[in-house]
Amino acid sequence: MSRDQFMPAAVVVREVELSIHVYQVHDQGAVEEYSHDTTGPATAAGQEDSIMTAHHWTLPCEELEGVWENLIFDNAIQIKLLEYVRTAILFTDKNVNPNLVSWNRYQYTKLLEINSHSLFSKWYSESGKMVQRMFDQIWKMVEDENAFVCVLIDEVESLTAARKAAMSGNEPSDSIRVVNALLTQIDRLKKKKNVLILTTSNITEAIDIAFIDRADIKLYIGFPSTLAIFNILNSGLEELRRTGIINFSATQPMQSDNVPERLYEIANSASGMSGRTIRKLPFLAYAGYIQTSETSVDEYLNALQQTVRDEELSNLRLENAAAAADADADAEKGTSRE
Repeated sequence: MSRDQFMPAAVVVREVELSIHVYQVHDQGAVEEYSHDTTGPATAAGQEDSIMTAHHWTLPCEELEGVWENLIFDNAIQIKLLEYVRTAILFTDKNVNPNLVSWNRYQYTKLLEINSHSLFSKWYSESGKMVQRMFDQIWKMVEDENAFVCVLIDEVESLTAARKAAMSGNEPSDSIRVVNALLTQIDRLKKKKNVLILTTSNITEAIDIAFIDRADIKLYIGFPSTLAIFNILNSGLEELRRTGIINFSATQPMQSDNVPERLYEIANSASGMSGRTIRKLPFLAYAGYIQTSETSVDEYLNALQQTVRDEELSNLRLENAAAAADADADAEKGTSRE
């Protein structure tokens, strides 16, 4: 591996077309949205249960500034998503048939993050109504035609548990009502030109196929590749150097030249770890093996390598414990059948 392989590529400004965007961020943080569960009896005080169902931000906002740039994926996922929205706006500007796309340019953007678990009522058969009330709030937001509304549903499998499993008796019938209510509300929103729905899930097999069919883009994001891990670890290294925690001047020139190669070796040994775990490695390395206000890059990389080994060992122990628990459960079932 040569050092140049890991360095950002330079471009000649006069040979490229620049696209410069100027914007001002809002300093207001997240605003909580509440819903009153009126589906069951009132509480002892005569009041309905108040449930926090969502957060919303006016974008761009200071709280989320820089988050997008610090996300590192393989296969240019961010570019694909940006091109999707850019194409939608282009089609509208060129008066392409609105049946294909009907978005336009807007004065400001709202981001609404829905708390999926809060949309289940503790009263039987009422969760579908909770979903409808949540979407009634969304409708109030999209009625402002100057606003572009992005609705984020995290852990969407909580709302879209497969109806096939529900109808077979493995899930309560209330789950069917929730899926039906969600699909109905999404279909209603199709007529609005200023709303974009985004969802995430870690249990894709649990999502109802009718919901998947309604998605324009379906992207699978697996564990990061070695190169992506390298970029994540390198961004952490650069941040520690910027803040003076890692002192490169205390590093021998030959050691400094080998930093990219060593970091790539560490990234390769971290293959199979999640992005969330990899982001924590610099902090864990410093807390576990350095514990001083300043260190050399060589000491930091040694600590980082050892932290990766620690994580691998911890994961192996957890896997062995889970396998042993499964084996005990299977043995217990076999004994009970006898």
